[in-house]
Amino acid sequence: MTADMHPLCLVRSAALPRGGNIALVSPSRPGDAASISRTVAYLENRGYSVVVHPQASATYHYLAGPDARRADQVMEAFTDPDIHAIICNRGGYGSGRILDLLDYDHIRCHPKPLVGFSDSTGLQLALYARCGLVTLSGALGDTDLAQDPPPATTVTSLFHLLTESTPLGEIATHPDSMCLRTGSATGPLIPANLALLCSLLGTRFAPDLTDAILLVEDVWEAPYRLDRMFTQLRLAGILDQIAGLALGTFRRCFVPEEMEHGPTLEEMVLDAIGTRDLPVLTGIPYGHMANRVVLPVGTNCLLNATEHRLTLLDAAVDG
Repeated sequence: MTADMHPLCLVRSAALPRGGNIALVSPSRPGDAASISRTVAYLENRGYSVVVHPQASATYHYLAGPDARRADQVMEAFTDPDIHAIICNRGGYGSGRILDLLDYDHIRCHPKPLVGFSDSTGLQLALYARCGLVTLSGALGDTDLAQDPPPATTVTSLFHLLTESTPLGEIATHPDSMCLRTGSATGPLIPANLALLCSLLGTRFAPDLTDAILLVEDVWEAPYRLDRMFTQLRLAGILDQIAGLALGTFRRCFVPEEMEHGPTLEEMVLDAIGTRDLPVLTGIPYGHMANRVVLPVGTNCLLNATEHRLTLLDAAVDG
């Protein structure tokens, strides 16, 4: 099956208009007042109006309120006809708890670009799986837009994807990127936190990864836990379905105290891949790192592992 024959019908949102309205929501942990204020100030300085949902800074244990209320804020942002885009304020934990509380039929009929990262992966993968909605992965309010100044690569890629009906194009790989398996493939790009992706396998919120280019990253996971997750991808048949595999950063995962007798990331991945004919490239600037690139979930890309290239082929929004 080629990428053009991929069974999922993609849903692209309208581009964020000049002076448009952006909703700030917290489907996971709550945001603190100071970071929310800085995020609002940054977006307003760019000419946008910002609606901060009251639930964005609410607290319920380590969550931004009970599950039903966090789901309601997401649905209200999609329902409000005056909102043009949605930005998740913070990651952490909790987005997976609201996935069965969302009205995906309504979201499909009222699409809007949703921006998130880290724990928001669960929400974004579910929106892709159930709606075909293209979302944007790689930015949050508190860790990115609230910074002074915000990371240049992050905001440049974010606002291109939000406002331009042209592809982002080639993503510059890290100078130390490695081609673990030669070859090239074209397919829908699925950037994801590895742990969040694995948590959805076997549920109705897991995306169809047939012929996809899977890009994974993670943070604060010991090597044996990463090994378990790559093994889970193998046992679940994911590595037999995808057309290519790309690796972002795995920050604070391979620290010296965890590495005695342990494999490197590259060895771990190659063990999982086995004899599969699959292009594999490391060094994509996506993950829990400074100045990460923002990437669309579900649009076509070209992975050329031999030439160390990842190129986005389609726009994320409609003009």
